[in-house]
Amino acid sequence: MEVILLQRVEKLGHIGDVVSVKAGFARNFLLPQKKALRATDENKKRFEAQRAQIEANNLKLKEEAQKVSAKVDGLKIVLIRQASETGILFGSVSTRDIAEGVTAAGFTVERRQVVLDKPIKTLGLHPVRVALHPEVVVTVTANVAKSEDEAAIQEKAGGFVAKTDEDATPDLDKLLAEAEEASGTSGEAAEA
Repeated sequence: MEVILLQRVEKLGHIGDVVSVKAGFARNFLLPQKKALRATDENKKRFEAQRAQIEANNLKLKEEAQKVSAKVDGLKIVLIRQASETGILFGSVSTRDIAEGVTAAGFTVERRQVVLDKPIKTLGLHPVRVALHPEVVVTVTANVAKSEDEAAIQEKAGGFVAKTDEDATPDLDKLLAEAEEASGTSGEAAEA
C-alpha cells in the first residue's frame, strides 16, 4: 500500500514522501495516528494544497521540542524496583514507567514517545531515547535500583554495584591464616 507521509517517520521517510508499506502497518499505525494518508490522486492534490501549512506546523512543533530538549537531554530519573541479589529485576521497566518518571521530573512525556530498543531487566544505569518530536530525540538515563540509597551509589559508581558481604573478607583472611599454620609455613619461619 502506498501512503503519503504527513510527518517524519523513523526509517521510513520525511514529510511528503510517497512510500510503499505493508497494508497492516498503514492500517494499524500510520493512518490511525494521522502520520500518513493513502496515496490516492485526491489525497495527493489535497496534500499539495496544504503542504506549506503542514510543513509550517511541523517546523513550529520542532522548534518547541528543541527548546524543551535542552532541559530534558541528560535528565536522570530514579526507578525503584525489586530485584535479586545478582541485579536481575522481578519483572521489567516499561515505557510507561519511564514516561511517569520523566513527567514526575516536570516534563510531560507520553509513553509512546519513549523508545526502548530492548527491555530493561537489570539494575543499573540505562540510557533511554525519548522522541519529543519525530526529528528531536533526547537521551534520558534511567537509574534502576532497589532503594534510593542504592540509586545514589549507582550514580556515583556509574552502574550497578553488587553488595559484598562484610563478613566474607575476615573469613577469607582467617582461612588463609589457618592454611599457613597447618602447612607450617608462617611468616616467621619463612624469614629464618
